[in-house]
Amino acid sequence: MKLIRFIALTGVFLLAGSLLYIIFASGKVANSNDDKITIRFGHGAAETNERHLAVMKFKELVEERSDGNIEVLVYPNELLGSEGEMIESVTLNDLQMVAASAFSQYDQRISVFELPYLFDSHEEAWNTLDGELGDEVGSYLLDHHLRVLGYFENGFRHITANKPIERPDDLAGLKIRTPEFPISLTTFQALGASPTPMAFGELYMALQQKTVDAQENPVPNIYANKLYEVQDYLIMSGHQYSSVPVAVNEEFWQSLSPETQNLLQTTAKEVAQYHRDLVLENEQAMIQELEEAGTIILTPDTEPFRKKAEPVYDSFRKRFGEDLVNRVLDAVAVERIR
Repeated sequence: MKLIRFIALTGVFLLAGSLLYIIFASGKVANSNDDKITIRFGHGAAETNERHLAVMKFKELVEERSDGNIEVLVYPNELLGSEGEMIESVTLNDLQMVAASAFSQYDQRISVFELPYLFDSHEEAWNTLDGELGDEVGSYLLDHHLRVLGYFENGFRHITANKPIERPDDLAGLKIRTPEFPISLTTFQALGASPTPMAFGELYMALQQKTVDAQENPVPNIYANKLYEVQDYLIMSGHQYSSVPVAVNEEFWQSLSPETQNLLQTTAKEVAQYHRDLVLENEQAMIQELEEAGTIILTPDTEPFRKKAEPVYDSFRKRFGEDLVNRVLDAVAVERIR
């Protein structure tokens, strides 16, 4: 009986060892220079959103430029979970890439470019993000196995509501959905609102059921997700510029050849600008369509909002570090006088 048990256990161990060998060997083959590489790429935007179009452009270019040796599988619309959940999947290499905004859960300094009223134009933001500071801030995520390859455009964020908002006092006590980012929450607290964080995928129903009264997002997100169906006013507050970092798992990245890394990096930068241009090209047409659909567009004087948001800088100098905030402000000032 003992002999039979020994033979059976030996068989089990040999089988387990064989399976482990197959798994690890498969992993090596999948990332070798000669065989096909699969990249699972998730994002949270709708398939009508420019973000999805940009990720599909990335897929097209990478597959073409690699002569089909790289396959990019795209998962839009929070199909694989919320932004936070998808980013976690990338840290674990369950997903290889993600385009998302929720990286501040790993290092708050990635949000330094979202300080209220930091940028006056898209070009100021792009030049700052694509420069040394953008690279430096992105590198803070390497400790969490996340490598930032570029910054897509989320754009300037604006408020929608079912009442007019023309001065900061109009925000007093307003229950407004924000992402669960400390800088967004602090900004709307400073403006006198009652920020209520929730996942973007839950937002439409929350507005419809009046769980929240208002929300804030860039125009493409408002348009693509039909938030105008449940909100009467679009207030062009431009209170924050919001980028969408595109990140890859660092372990996966290091398994790639330098040539493949260069292909992915170059394509990500190119597609980031493609996305930015696409958003700007379509945004004015979207605003016009929103107006035609019955949305009332308001363009308030932003100076009172800007002044009321100033304490946010003091708060985040402590969180981000005085030196980093000052260097960002200096970089923006340089861009402004070019």
